[in-house]
Amino acid sequence: MGVELAYTADVAQATRALYAKVAHVIPEIEWPVHAPLIAAINKLKREKNAVILGHNYMTPEIFHCVSDFVGDSLALAREAARTDAKVIVQAGVHFMAETSKILSPDKTVLIPDMRAGCSLAASITGADVRLLREKHPGLPVVTYVNTSADVKAESDVCCTSSNAVAVVEEIAREFGVDTVIMIPDQYLAQNVANQTGVKVITWAGACEVHERFTAQEIRDYRAAHPGIVVLAHPECPPEVVAEADFAGSTAALADYVSDKHPKRVIMITECSMSDNVAALHPETEFIRPCNLCPHMKRITLERILHSLQTMTTEVTVDPAVAVRAKKAIDRMLAVKTPIKKAA
Repeated sequence: MGVELAYTADVAQATRALYAKVAHVIPEIEWPVHAPLIAAINKLKREKNAVILGHNYMTPEIFHCVSDFVGDSLALAREAARTDAKVIVQAGVHFMAETSKILSPDKTVLIPDMRAGCSLAASITGADVRLLREKHPGLPVVTYVNTSADVKAESDVCCTSSNAVAVVEEIAREFGVDTVIMIPDQYLAQNVANQTGVKVITWAGACEVHERFTAQEIRDYRAAHPGIVVLAHPECPPEVVAEADFAGSTAALADYVSDKHPKRVIMITECSMSDNVAALHPETEFIRPCNLCPHMKRITLERILHSLQTMTTEVTVDPAVAVRAKKAIDRMLAVKTPIKKAA
């Protein structure tokens, strides 16, 4: 994008404290490349009354150095709903930006790269949901937030990996059923069914990062690194989750490390997650199975700066769709999720 900024003494001073946060995971030799962009972004945020919502899969220089709020998709959805900023920059993928716009319709929501999509969101449409309802009348539709606004609008309630168990249990009680339609992640649905006893009708969607992990890989990691603690995301296949010591959302995985301080750990999820948690816990050794999300990695410091400079690309949602989608999101946000400490 032609962004060329100098690493001056002023930039070094302005970003010194930020580098201290990431020194464990970003080599000092790389910092002069990141620091001018970070300083420029943080200055523009103040000028434009903007906030950056950084997902756990962002790289450390984005996650720790320019993001105002960080976390999993549930945490970011909550921040989008209550922020007072005029501009939201979504350091994540497109469905997250749509969710922010649905929850904050009067704010300008930007995504630095419109190509930042999601294999799950691309796997299903609103028309598909309508066909599922016709095939299974009377059953509630629980939709993962990793979906388009059109799909959310056809749903009864949304969920994230943080609250999927609580959402499924509550909606099953509310509808008086023992079966729900849970879309589009077949593995998350299967893992939730294993935890709740609620039967699920699934859709053949999967995360292109998590579906690549195998149970044999986990066993190989344990053999190569005796005593390692294995933490898995519930978008992984059930046989992978069964091999893990703990499974949970990205927020739950980070909390496990904070609470338990394992000596050596492996996170079976997107690679940058390990970097971001490792920056906070230099005492823990992280073994990194580096499966990268190609969509998340489209979001860079250069593109965030360009987004703020040009106020592009703005994300919009058809108001009629947004109203219906918001009902499903609000229903999710109203579910009381039990706080579970890592076992």
